[in-house]
Amino acid sequence: MPNRRAALTGAAALLLGGCGFQLRQPPKLAFQSIALTGFARRSTLAEDFRLQLERQVKVLESPEKAELVLQALEDLRQKSVVASTSAAQVREVQLRLKFSFRVSTPGGRELIPRADLLLVRDINYSETQALAKEAEEGELYREMQADVVAQVLRRLAAVQV
Repeated sequence: MPNRRAALTGAAALLLGGCGFQLRQPPKLAFQSIALTGFARRSTLAEDFRLQLERQVKVLESPEKAELVLQALEDLRQKSVVASTSAAQVREVQLRLKFSFRVSTPGGRELIPRADLLLVRDINYSETQALAKEAEEGELYREMQADVVAQVLRRLAAVQV
């Protein structure tokens, strides 16, 4: 009985291992160094870019020494009321994250012209759960920011220097 169980477990492991399942990997970048410019001084978005990019390439401070320059043109977070009750109580809020960027060589040759990314999430709101909704809002912004980083990395992977 124990041998039969071990054989079945081993067979199941072989079948699952051969199915081709693999976690999504970050896109492969075809350059060796990049500089990030135009970001706010303590931008969490810039820090996310730096962390993701440093896994594959060198992130340099000086744009003149880098192969590519990722220039942030706009990084906005907006929150607006979408629905309210007749008593003027907020019921639904819309969160927006807009990021505009361009990619060029240090010499000024444009590789990716100005691109605008806009992510929108709707969130229900209740004044009785204000602290929880604030935490949920922060989490949604973090998820949108991670999505922006992933989208930009996919575009950078298509760039040929």
